[in-house]
Amino acid sequence: MKVLVLGGYGNFGARICRALARDADIELMIGGRDLQRATGFAQSLGNAARGVRIDVQNGDLVENLRSLDVELVIHTAGPFQNQDYRVPHAVAAASAHYIDLADGRRFVCDFPAALDAAFRNAGRTAVAGASTVPALSSAVVDHLTAGWRSIRSIDTCIAPAQGAPRGEATLAGVLAYCGEPIQVWRDGAWTEEPGWVKPTIVQFARMQPRRGALCDIPDLELFRARYAGVQSVMFRAALEVGLAQHAFAFLASMRRVGLLPSPARLAPLLHSGGRVFDRFGTALGGMVVRVEGLDSKGAVARRAWHIAADDNHGPEIPCMAAILLARRLARGDALPVGAHACSGLLALSEFETEFARWGMVTDVIDEKATDHGASTL
Repeated sequence: MKVLVLGGYGNFGARICRALARDADIELMIGGRDLQRATGFAQSLGNAARGVRIDVQNGDLVENLRSLDVELVIHTAGPFQNQDYRVPHAVAAASAHYIDLADGRRFVCDFPAALDAAFRNAGRTAVAGASTVPALSSAVVDHLTAGWRSIRSIDTCIAPAQGAPRGEATLAGVLAYCGEPIQVWRDGAWTEEPGWVKPTIVQFARMQPRRGALCDIPDLELFRARYAGVQSVMFRAALEVGLAQHAFAFLASMRRVGLLPSPARLAPLLHSGGRVFDRFGTALGGMVVRVEGLDSKGAVARRAWHIAADDNHGPEIPCMAAILLARRLARGDALPVGAHACSGLLALSEFETEFARWGMVTDVIDEKATDHGASTL
């Protein structure tokens, strides 16, 4: 299968290319605006990978995809928070499959309605959000609650290692909702809470506790629809260095009072200056997903899934779902035709080989819960 990775020499794109370049079922093309960088990176991979110059902003994207005879496009060129759907529309017009790593809430949540007809007409599959959220997070929730009668709450926190490589586009995406009001499903109703404000303590199995703050991601909306009867859905990010977490809270406060209307413009500065905090952090990052509800016997239950990624390997996690889905398509395994948000397309067991490849450790812990839904470790 001819696979084109847009942003293929970027922070996440390069990781996906390194994984797919080893696959005999894939002919890999590394796409970007800088042909020299794309070609140089392709040569470093060997295995007949090649670099191609392609600019998704140009009006000739459909023609370029057709001329390359592309069968699958993996879009990693974020941030997706303010992107439109010109790229997936072009992919559908070129009669290719499409996968992206989007974590922008509106981009992912509105994706099926906007693109389903185009990809069904083309007889192809399009998947948005093939990343940590909602691809891995939904797989974890499905695993933890298998056989349960109902789910009351879902609480997720991602805790990156301070030393892990950070992409400027990722930082811009995070800053896009810093201080902005975010719609949150809490106690069976929608409410608004500001992003990155009021961080709270989160416990991890193999890491020190951290303070996590609300982030705007697709799960906040998708999970309310996917898991019938769920009363609360929360997602937080917990930076390792407390000073960095407080800095984001400060930027959020500045935006709320109108003194910083566009924090995302600070992404280049913060990306280059963020390394000053590295001496205070480590190479260990992770994630936890906690669920609470009624188990198969009707008893109140609370379970947590943890993952710990050492040696700054955490950024491999957002790439795993796209890698797994691309391999499926290359093998000829069927994926549902049309456009989909990436929830429920992968089982947690499918990620295990990738976790092991990078030495990542997972734990499932049954935690204590009261009849009133409150819980403790």
